[in-house]
Amino acid sequence: MYEDLYHIQIKVMSSSSIFSANTKTESSKNQNPNSRMEQAFKRTQILTNHLLQSSPSSQTLSSNACLSYSPPELSENYAFDIKDMRKLIDRHNLEERDWLYGLMKQSKLFNPKVRGGKVFVSPDYNQSMEQQREMTLKRIEYLLEKGAFKGWLTEKGEDIEMRKFAGFEVCSIYDHSLFTKLGVHFFLWGGAIQFFGTKNHHDKWLRDTENYSIKGCFAMTELGHGSNVRGLETVTTYDSNTGEFVINTPCESAQKYWIGGAANHATHTVVFSQLHINGTNQGVHAFIVQIRDADGNICPNIRIVDCGHKIGLNGVDNARIWFDNVRVPRENLLNSVADVSSDGKYLSSIENPDQRFAAFMAPLTVGRVNIAISSVYQSKVALATSIRYALTRRAFSLKQNEPEVLLLDYPSHQRRLFPLVAKTYAMSFAANYLKMLYVKRTPQSNKTIHIVSSSLKATFTWNNMQILQECREACGGQGLKTENRVGQLKGEYDVQSTFEGDNLILMQQVSKALFAEYMAAQRRNKVFKGLGLEHMNKPCPVIPLQLTSTTLRCSQFQMDALCLRERDLLNRFVADVSKCKAKGESNEQAFMMCYELAQDLGKAFSDRAIFQTFVDAETTLPAGSLKDVLGTLRSLYALICIEDVSFLQYGYLSVVNGANVRREITKLCTELRPHALALVSSFGIPDAFLGPIAFNWIQANAWSSV
Repeated sequence: MYEDLYHIQIKVMSSSSIFSANTKTESSKNQNPNSRMEQAFKRTQILTNHLLQSSPSSQTLSSNACLSYSPPELSENYAFDIKDMRKLIDRHNLEERDWLYGLMKQSKLFNPKVRGGKVFVSPDYNQSMEQQREMTLKRIEYLLEKGAFKGWLTEKGEDIEMRKFAGFEVCSIYDHSLFTKLGVHFFLWGGAIQFFGTKNHHDKWLRDTENYSIKGCFAMTELGHGSNVRGLETVTTYDSNTGEFVINTPCESAQKYWIGGAANHATHTVVFSQLHINGTNQGVHAFIVQIRDADGNICPNIRIVDCGHKIGLNGVDNARIWFDNVRVPRENLLNSVADVSSDGKYLSSIENPDQRFAAFMAPLTVGRVNIAISSVYQSKVALATSIRYALTRRAFSLKQNEPEVLLLDYPSHQRRLFPLVAKTYAMSFAANYLKMLYVKRTPQSNKTIHIVSSSLKATFTWNNMQILQECREACGGQGLKTENRVGQLKGEYDVQSTFEGDNLILMQQVSKALFAEYMAAQRRNKVFKGLGLEHMNKPCPVIPLQLTSTTLRCSQFQMDALCLRERDLLNRFVADVSKCKAKGESNEQAFMMCYELAQDLGKAFSDRAIFQTFVDAETTLPAGSLKDVLGTLRSLYALICIEDVSFLQYGYLSVVNGANVRREITKLCTELRPHALALVSSFGIPDAFLGPIAFNWIQANAWSSV
């Protein structure tokens, strides 16, 4: 017990000392170490007496009044219209989202439970892996029956694509397994047929896919190759005598791995394989293969093995697949990029293999787009839960006989959560930009979509894991309970860091693309255009020697600082790669040797791009309280980017200015405290989709609820 109290004392000392940090910082610099130690021991003794409820004159224990829950709405005010803020961050299809939320809340399939007088819906993670998988399938069938997926594959246009994005976002809020199984079926299997196939494929497969009479999966990843799609080892040849392709798994490392939906439910898959024609490898192509018959039996010459239990996503039936000379008809080649004639001749309008591969892979960016977007919504769930909890949970009194302090009134708690709120708002605006970039895509914009989606997918999923961890800790022991969602989401969403490309590799691809843009501009003696690099055409920004509060909150200064870092790191990266190449290193070897700069440059590009979308969203608003609060959030997001170690490491900020940035962040957190409830309520997530600790956590844990 005393050891536990000691650790609590140290924690309280750390938190409470922040209150007086501003007034004591300078004097403490010159304070004698022995004096500081004496003060620490004195504070420890006071806290020990307090925690043991003892005093020098009396050892008797006194009882305290029982804690009671008070809804934060009774004490917190809204300075702006949360409906207007939700429209700004959700942007589209709000009615469809709310309708889908309603479908889930009204069905027992979504595991409704009463806690603290409120109904909450979330998967039952106590179920076995097999039960979770069957529940995921039943939920999909229920939503299908209600018309949730109508037109997702058979209609065209921006409206249906945005409606599909909205539907996926709501499904991701409920359960990552539901989101993933739907994503594999509609975006990967269905998307492959849409984008890689031609009219015959569309007519034959899309309606049955939308109706879920065909259940598709996506067989790309192999045991030996994940991110390196070009290195896939599955081999397909063509038999001109029968007009069939023959697909084979030539070695164990070529087995298809982590194929979502394949273990139990999928009837068909798109197989990615090297295509060998007349002894020549024409590169990776995609083929439709039936893997189960109408009765659910695995088709001949196909072997399927379950991948087993995972740290999350156990509602998705992942599998490994081997193909033993499986024959499929010639028309099962998805031939929008290349084809094979009946007599076995390879045909493609794109002669260059690299360009053909790029055209072939371009449509797959939708997977990264979806993953990036869904990660933002998990951050919203975690923050809404942890901040609502912090608005009602108290810990420790600052003075004797005073009420305990709300968690969110501690500056340390504000400092840990409000920057994450600002980051989540920033990600929301960037996600909206990414969606519009995707739905308005053209062949000319494919490269931009690839670069931006790679950057944002890596940044968002990394941010999401940081936010989930911080929110879990901010909820204390309650964050460990599965029903409170935050801790469980960590395991569920960890995979997103490697889904659709390892984040480190994606960031390196971004830096390589920026390098190519730089070299092209130099070679052609033209200005930079696209990817937000137009700032490279202007004079280099200069950071003032002394940064005041006014300067730090200025959006132009914030943009200049982020552009300065990106500009300098791009120049450094180009110079270092060029030096390596001048020494005889190959392009790839040169990039590998400069990987640290590549990572820093990728982050700089992403931070600047995200910030630009924040500024763009802010400029759409008229003057008023909504714009004022958003401006505070924008400043907080910018300054936590500028607080990054790279600004000191590369000399953009002095140590003094670095300290000024940190002080300003603390001030901004304090200013956002009155808006805490409004900011997370603006996420528009219904109460039922949060954790019980977001509301009456005392009643939710009462004996009567057992």
